[in-house]
Amino acid sequence: MSIWESISGRKQTTGPDTYDPTTAQDATSFLSEAAFPDPTQLHPLSGLNQDTLDYITLEDSALDQTPGSRSLLPSRGWSDDLCYGAGTTYLAALTLGGVWGLSEGLAKTPANAPPKIRLNGVLNSITRRGPFLGNSAGVVAMVYNGFNSGIGYARGKHDATNSIVAGALSGMLFKSTRGLKPMMISGGIVAGIAGGWSVLNKALL
Repeated sequence: MSIWESISGRKQTTGPDTYDPTTAQDATSFLSEAAFPDPTQLHPLSGLNQDTLDYITLEDSALDQTPGSRSLLPSRGWSDDLCYGAGTTYLAALTLGGVWGLSEGLAKTPANAPPKIRLNGVLNSITRRGPFLGNSAGVVAMVYNGFNSGIGYARGKHDATNSIVAGALSGMLFKSTRGLKPMMISGGIVAGIAGGWSVLNKALL
């Protein structure tokens, strides 16, 4: 440092404490991947192999092993049969009842009636026939499943005989308050449907 710099107070421009702009660190030097942990490694499931992970597995050992219990849908017992049978039967009967109500409403409403009158008549017929038929078939399906499961448990197997007997009993019980003749007719109809389903189910397997 010269005498003039000592008198004027001017600092040295070179030396160990001199600021060099070329050596300054930018933002990327402390925002690099090495400075922060990988966020995917912080997840509790980060160590699992997603290619081999099964979220929902229906084991074969959990299925119903009763002879003859195999059907188009995998079943683990009477509860699965109840859900599948009652649900599909209700939806099918509801759809059939809606079609029945549609045709009935169109037939009963005069052709020269205003559009709002015709629409109202058709909707009334659909809402009357559809839920009635769907609810009736759903109740019969629930009772049928109870009879079928009980007979299968007692006999130790599931076959067409179980289905036909369960269908006849559930149909007769459904019309038990109407007299003997309606009971026989209802039992025969449900037994025929159950037997047809058993034959179709066996043919498709």
